[in-house]
Amino acid sequence: MGPWDYGLGALQGMVVSLAVSRSLNAGAHAGVAEIFLQAALFGSVSGLISLFLLSEIYLRLGASAGGTSTRPPVIHVLAYGGTPIAASLGLWLLTALLAGPATFMKAPPADADGFVVVLLYVQIAAFTLLSLWSVVLQVMGFSEIEGFKSRKAFLVWLLGQVLAFLGSIVLLKLISLWVPIDAPAP
Repeated sequence: MGPWDYGLGALQGMVVSLAVSRSLNAGAHAGVAEIFLQAALFGSVSGLISLFLLSEIYLRLGASAGGTSTRPPVIHVLAYGGTPIAASLGLWLLTALLAGPATFMKAPPADADGFVVVLLYVQIAAFTLLSLWSVVLQVMGFSEIEGFKSRKAFLVWLLGQVLAFLGSIVLLKLISLWVPIDAPAP
């Protein structure tokens, strides 16, 4: 576990924050600089937190499936397995420079020219392929550090993702109970 692991975790968090911004149609009401600033500030922190939470999930799942790995190799697999996602930050930057706020909209605006529409679809396709590559790298890494066959490593990875997703849903529900989303602004 070294500084590169933490850096890659922070970069992955930034990219996930940018992807969430697109799914929330943030480009319709926020500027590109604001979206990237939020990704840098909050996404990087959430990426580091996710790295440690996921490592805990995978440590426990690996141990119950018969693996013998420790925390540093699990964090290393999560960080370096996510390198393609972290590298996609360059695609997000280039797309935002060329397409502006349309980069962070669910669908290209009706008045977007053909180049922007094609660029946005190419960026989505590239991001999807890089995300799939990350899955392959993480599964291969878990297979190696835990001594699992690929199928078992994939099932452990998949179960960990499901547990992390369910945990995030519960956390968001608890937060929404504590801070109502439709509360009037002060």
